[in-house]
Amino acid sequence: MPKRRPFLALLAGALSTSFLLAGCLGNPPSRTSRYAATSTPINAQAASKLETKTISLGFVPILESAPLVIGVEKGFFAKHGLQVTASKQASWSTARDNVVLGSEGGGIDGGQWQLPMPQMISEGTLTNGKKVPMVILAMLMSQGNGIAAANSVKDANLSADLRSSSPGFFAKFEDREGRKFRAAYSFPKANQDMWIRYWLAANGVNPDKDVELLTVPAPETLQGMRNGTMEAFSTGDPWPSRIAKQDIGYLAALTAQIWKAHPEEYLAIRSDWVDKHPKATVALLKGLIESQMWLDKPENKAEAAEILSSRKWYNVPRELLEQTLKGQYKLGAKGTTQTDSSMGPLYWNSERGVISYPYKSLTLWFLIESLRWKFYPGTIDTIAEAKALNDRVTREDLWRQAAKEVGVPSKDIPTTSSRGKEIFFDGTIYDPENPQAYLNSLKIKK
Repeated sequence: MPKRRPFLALLAGALSTSFLLAGCLGNPPSRTSRYAATSTPINAQAASKLETKTISLGFVPILESAPLVIGVEKGFFAKHGLQVTASKQASWSTARDNVVLGSEGGGIDGGQWQLPMPQMISEGTLTNGKKVPMVILAMLMSQGNGIAAANSVKDANLSADLRSSSPGFFAKFEDREGRKFRAAYSFPKANQDMWIRYWLAANGVNPDKDVELLTVPAPETLQGMRNGTMEAFSTGDPWPSRIAKQDIGYLAALTAQIWKAHPEEYLAIRSDWVDKHPKATVALLKGLIESQMWLDKPENKAEAAEILSSRKWYNVPRELLEQTLKGQYKLGAKGTTQTDSSMGPLYWNSERGVISYPYKSLTLWFLIESLRWKFYPGTIDTIAEAKALNDRVTREDLWRQAAKEVGVPSKDIPTTSSRGKEIFFDGTIYDPENPQAYLNSLKIKK
């Protein structure tokens, strides 16, 4: 009996990837907690210029959603005339189903997303054929994700560079255990799945053949690690750091080690809401930009951790959040402490420039990786289709307008859709001008 719950969770996770919850049949998906803007009154003068004063956004309690939470709590959205209702989503599947409903149907207008969820929701690929066009407006955060390993594989000392730390480990594991190594993520065919796949493939491990990949809701992670449901988990902090802190496992790799200043999760809103409320969309982005700027300041990390730790938001110990926000990690099987803010979550500044900007070159990468693994056959089967879909969903103009209106220096406002060539930890180069060359260079793909 003790092991039944995790396996039921795995089954539920698998089913949720192919079937909509009850919400899409007319009733709002359950287990969604809603929090309206704080007592900070909205700026009446700013609100009078907007088409609407309210928007409902969904969030998942990981650090990618921090700009939305801080925007509500610190009054950045209210300053620009917008009351944001932030709804905690029980899972990514719940968020997907709620955005299909829209706020008028008891759901949400948009919010925090792993990519390429907004693109696939737009095409109906994740929603049983029901197309709900969406717009990607900004990147919420970079880095701040990790791959945690269970204590059962502590002797292997898994790291970012498996070739040097753990050569031949996965083949030996299957020979010894009589089954494949099990690696999990919270939603398939999106960010966290892609990070663990890239990590494995770059180290010569075929994620489709050499390991077993599982979908596990983040709240089930700790218990799953304890009872052996999985040997590794890829997700956003505070979960990987929590696993290490509670000595349930250890932090094998940071996504910052795989790709510095990489694209992570994004703010995306239903297209019909954006089309109907362009001024309110800009106001939303202005509040988001100010929230991200605030979060990136070292002197605000402690207060941010205090806000996020509360029961209504993350319900996670403040100390753990503060350490993670400051880039303090216990890495590897030995738990070596590392403090480096440039390796932690980034909300505004990075060595590659402004994080928040929705570069099409970065949102395209998730679609190119989808081609690599043949995630969405029939929706995107060619690079041309990937580019066309990316151009339809990703908008940069509204971010630029918001940045100018909120006073971002012109030198910090990108003028092109590409951040240029990207280099991964294994030396692979992604040139958005030639994605075919990137695909051709990858030795392991489907």
